[in-house]
Amino acid sequence: MVQKEERRILKSGKFSWLMILMLLVTLPAFSQVQKIEGTVFDSQGEPVIGASVIEIGTSNGVATDLDGKFSLNVKAGSRLRVSFIGYQTKEVKAANGMKVTLADDSNLLEEVVAIGYGSVKRKDVTTAVSSVSTKDLENRPIVSAAQGMQGKAAGLQISQANGQPGSAPTVRVRGTTSLNGSNNPLYVVDGVPFEDIDFLAADDIDDIQILKDASSAAIYGSRAANGVIIISTKQGKQGVAKVSLNAHYSFSQVNHTPKVLNAWEYKELMDEIGLVKLPEGLEDQTDWKKETFRTGAVQNYQLQITNGTDKLRYYLSGGYTRENGVIKETDFERYNFRAAVENDLRKWLRLNASVTYSDYTYRGSIISGNGANRGGVLMSVINTPTYAPIWDPENPGQYNDNFYGVNITSPLNNIARTKDNRSNYNKLIATGKATVYFMPELTFSSSLSMERTQGTTMNFLDPFETLYGRNTNGTGYDARSIRTTLTFDNILNFKKNIGAHGFDVMLGSSGTSDKSSNNWINGSNYANADIKTLNGANKISWTGTGSWAGHWAMQSYFARLSYNLNDTYLFTANMRADGSSKLAPGHRWGYFPSFSAAWRVTQEKFMKNISWIDDLKIRGGWGQTGNQSGLGNNSYLASYNINRIQWFGEGNDENATPTRSQSSLSNPELTWETTTQTDLGIDITVLKNRLTLYADYYYKKTSDMLMWITLPTGSAAANSLPYNGGEIVNKGFEFTLSSKNIVGKNFNWNTDFNISFNRNELKSLKLTQIYYAATTTDFIKEAVVRNTPGRPLGSFWGYISDGVDPETGELMYRDVNGDGMISASDRTYIGDPNPDFTFGLTNTFSYKGLNLSVLIQGSYGNDVYNVGRMETEGMYDGKNQTTRVLERWRVPGQITDVPKAGFEMHNSSYFLEDGSYIRLKDVSLSYDVPRHIIKRIGLTKLQPYMSATNLLTLTKYMGMDPEVNQNGNSGAVQGLDWGTYPLCKSFSIGLKVEF
Repeated sequence: MVQKEERRILKSGKFSWLMILMLLVTLPAFSQVQKIEGTVFDSQGEPVIGASVIEIGTSNGVATDLDGKFSLNVKAGSRLRVSFIGYQTKEVKAANGMKVTLADDSNLLEEVVAIGYGSVKRKDVTTAVSSVSTKDLENRPIVSAAQGMQGKAAGLQISQANGQPGSAPTVRVRGTTSLNGSNNPLYVVDGVPFEDIDFLAADDIDDIQILKDASSAAIYGSRAANGVIIISTKQGKQGVAKVSLNAHYSFSQVNHTPKVLNAWEYKELMDEIGLVKLPEGLEDQTDWKKETFRTGAVQNYQLQITNGTDKLRYYLSGGYTRENGVIKETDFERYNFRAAVENDLRKWLRLNASVTYSDYTYRGSIISGNGANRGGVLMSVINTPTYAPIWDPENPGQYNDNFYGVNITSPLNNIARTKDNRSNYNKLIATGKATVYFMPELTFSSSLSMERTQGTTMNFLDPFETLYGRNTNGTGYDARSIRTTLTFDNILNFKKNIGAHGFDVMLGSSGTSDKSSNNWINGSNYANADIKTLNGANKISWTGTGSWAGHWAMQSYFARLSYNLNDTYLFTANMRADGSSKLAPGHRWGYFPSFSAAWRVTQEKFMKNISWIDDLKIRGGWGQTGNQSGLGNNSYLASYNINRIQWFGEGNDENATPTRSQSSLSNPELTWETTTQTDLGIDITVLKNRLTLYADYYYKKTSDMLMWITLPTGSAAANSLPYNGGEIVNKGFEFTLSSKNIVGKNFNWNTDFNISFNRNELKSLKLTQIYYAATTTDFIKEAVVRNTPGRPLGSFWGYISDGVDPETGELMYRDVNGDGMISASDRTYIGDPNPDFTFGLTNTFSYKGLNLSVLIQGSYGNDVYNVGRMETEGMYDGKNQTTRVLERWRVPGQITDVPKAGFEMHNSSYFLEDGSYIRLKDVSLSYDVPRHIIKRIGLTKLQPYMSATNLLTLTKYMGMDPEVNQNGNSGAVQGLDWGTYPLCKSFSIGLKVEF
């Protein structure tokens, strides 16, 4: 416009020096940079914090502040690109005072998914990767970060093995893959591998991705046989200065406790058994459930501070967690701190640094998996007669041990044995990373991380309170450990699009060095409980004192090539080589390749007219991963025990030196345990991104399984040998369905459903063909688990019970071999602890600022062997029993399901139960107070919330909880309940505040 006016004036010849002066003044006004201000809102009219506002065609940009406002200097007439995660990107013309409204982005195809040493968009994924939304974690009272993933992803089976405060859940990705080694997945937090995430606060998590198949996990090679869980933590963002506080308080109670016999019913039973002679007139004195259980409580406080400019961004967080268990004298406490800084030092250089510190303590761990006479707390709650007092009336300060000759200890007596036990851990994780941008397509990153964990365990047993303490004159134990792991990664990445061809090439190396040491001291003979450290012990054990140190290292090289043709044909190849010092020379290096491909059918011309299908992708992959977790340092070498020779005392050599005896044999052929997996999948999104389905079939075979064999005594210098000798297969189907049922301005309803079917089978074993495990009760002393080829891992073994004989009251055991008699040869497989399927269903409702989330989670087809019932319904000695024995057989001809007192008891299907359950796992309700209200008091967010956990469980299981597992992470033994610390029903209230 200015140029046209200038030509008109010049042609007319009618201009003056005044006009020239005016033109000189006005021309810059049309070409100068001008400052504009604006605000970005979401569809609800709330400001969007941290939205990116960039001048198109330049790198000039800012982020919106806590009020959604921005200020930017741009050229006149320029256009802006406004974007934020979870919203559709919008391009608008720059204008001062502008208001931009971003629509919610319902297109999951553009979601960025983390893969090994990189990330891709969901639409370009060629492997089986599941995402876990972290939005609902914010309003749930999660203590363990792993708890938040339960029921949220197909192929991910998470169970809370016990309710001990601070206990981590058992995590399985597509089944159990190892008999002796670890079955835990690898956790990768901000690129650093970890064995667990106990140190991580759920509030610090920004994103969770699960690499399930070998074609995705193989990039982590020998550490990825059990799947990989990639976690990204929150980082500072440009232009967002924010302080956040999340606080909640929970109280919990035991879901279900069996009823026990009162004093009169107990005496009647004892008279029938005939082993204990009780006096007349015994009365109920103690309700052991009330004395043992309490209302548990959890308090959790997490504070976050973040800010950033275009050059420097930081994130600080700190928190405190305290969990008091429902069993007295048990609790967990954690302090956590994290700092992350990101600095764009130059246009071509970015530096990252982070430090995480966690201090957590477990106190009063109870004894489980034992009878009431061996410290089992849960068993003694039922087994201790109600007529008994808590304290010995004749010896004040001592727990009562007078049960008329019955070998039993009360639950408070058993709690006292461990109430002064404490384990404390300090974990420090420091990471430094530099990223060099040679050009937009070529980057190089180098990172060094250190993980240092120090542990202290201090146990003390009072020499006076308990019988066990008096027999040992009190005991003390002090153990110290330290472990340092260094990881050095170097990654070179090249990414380039050439027309319809897209290339992504990654080369990398990783070195790991792990050093650890520990020492321990046992003491005894305490005068009293005034001094609970080893200073108070008069006797220090010279055989129970020692130290240990070890070191292992691994060097890895890896590469990945991804090719994309016209967003239609996708191909990815990975290769990783790992060398480990744990394995024998000549067998140390393992090579783990993988390949995957995908066909986006909707990109084809013949699909263009099918408008209701938004995206259809068929994918498949094959790959191998490794495992060495079941091995110690230098496991291929023979190991030796140090035997100390007594040097003190008359007749002993004061200069005596210890001897050595071989404890295991060397194996120069020891190598990797390898898992090979094939995956076929389909991803489909329809109805304008309203409905998304992911479906997978996988076949997963573990070979060269790491095992330990016990040789006959005397056949060699030692009888223990590590070797590779077995195969396990897991195969199954997975389905994930996400539905946006109602999408409106004020009301939204979303549903996420996942279901997983897995079949597990031990295919073969070398050398030893049968492994027995899980011996039950001192009375029976029979193994209830038998692992052998052709059966699922952890299969239950025993007699088949055909009910109660109406004439004799005995349990009738089936004559399986048909020889006319019942003997050990009639034992057979009676159950399978592996579920037919597991599932999770989450419904999320939102109305204006009100949000409701309901999670239903369950398992079907798994058996649980209830060893506890053998103790509480066995009626074989003087222990108290549950009221179910009131239905016991008493007279000939009586029809009942409960045998007579003193029946012949074995491990049998009588104690095997269906462990299937459907659980209302979590119900969370929150409310976002309208911004125009809280803005007056300087807040940007005020969100009160409440939650109920384990609110309702539908199950036929008669124990306290069908989810518990006495053996936790064991691959060989699963689904065993023997007085395991129960899960609880809890209610929480919380508040989130931001300013």
